[in-house]
Amino acid sequence: MTTRRQFLIGSGSAMVLTGLLGSRALRAESSHWQPYATTVVIDGAGGLGRMDDPDDGTLSPGALADVRESGLSAVVLTLAPSGQFRFGADAFETTVKTIAHWDSAVDQHPNDLCVVRTLSDLANAKHDGKLGLIYGFQETSPIGEDPDRIDLFHSLGVRVIQLTHNKHNLVGDGCMEPGNAGLSDFGLEVIERLNARKVIVDLAHGGERTTREAIAASKSPVLISHTGCRALSDLPRCATDANLKAMADRGGAAGIIFWPYLRKQGQPMAEDLIRHIEYAINVCGEDHVGIGTDTSLSPVNRTPQFEQDNRKYVQSMIEDGVFEKGRSPDLYMFIPDLNQARRF
Repeated sequence: MTTRRQFLIGSGSAMVLTGLLGSRALRAESSHWQPYATTVVIDGAGGLGRMDDPDDGTLSPGALADVRESGLSAVVLTLAPSGQFRFGADAFETTVKTIAHWDSAVDQHPNDLCVVRTLSDLANAKHDGKLGLIYGFQETSPIGEDPDRIDLFHSLGVRVIQLTHNKHNLVGDGCMEPGNAGLSDFGLEVIERLNARKVIVDLAHGGERTTREAIAASKSPVLISHTGCRALSDLPRCATDANLKAMADRGGAAGIIFWPYLRKQGQPMAEDLIRHIEYAINVCGEDHVGIGTDTSLSPVNRTPQFEQDNRKYVQSMIEDGVFEKGRSPDLYMFIPDLNQARRF
């Protein structure tokens, strides 16, 4: 299992949907926008826990307090493998163990957490004031070369599978591959099986051609769970206008990320997030745009130790090509002026 720090840094995304479910208000009532209490809010690829929680993934009382304070109805929880190419043959076994870990966490905290496998589960999570966990992948390594594993993972509760991370895999090219080769034949087979099992096809981190071809191939609406608008920040991790529009025209949704991809230089702030949201709405229409944090819902305690560790981490990301060379290592994977559990 990844460490708590690896998980918090590497996870995250979010859709905000208006709900008329007639449910009781969440335990923490909004002091800013009153309709929030009756709104279904889904973080489409997020994480739980504080950075000082145990590395075994145990949720501390503080982390559970953040769950309640957030007001979120559900989060698409990243189970595997967040682009860790070295997962290799271990991807399947590790992912099954991770699913078991979160099943156990739900069993241990039934008043705060539940697993969302159906629309009625989501409605119940909202009604009961719990955080619904929607199991998802940020890459297809756990499937390996066996599409039958999609059926198995569906039976274990997985409902969102992202095709690629930054690099090339058996399905297609990720956004950091210069060749931009698009989907493989196996990738088309995977999409067909995901559609058949009603598992959402997620195209975050996809190469431009992979994204375009997957939107066309999928018979069901697709998700681009955590992205930005390339017209505002010309970086590979951001979606083009053409792909955003094609996604929306086929009924899909995109979540705007909290990561530094919202700007080519400097630290993104709330105003940058809002600018990307507004731009995406103009391209897609408001029914097809949400928020994809790619972070834990807990705020970050910016201690001197955290600042030192974070700078080293970002520097390694720059050296690995995740961020462009020349960017400052003084970046955060969260929006500093939205660094609170109730950020939505």
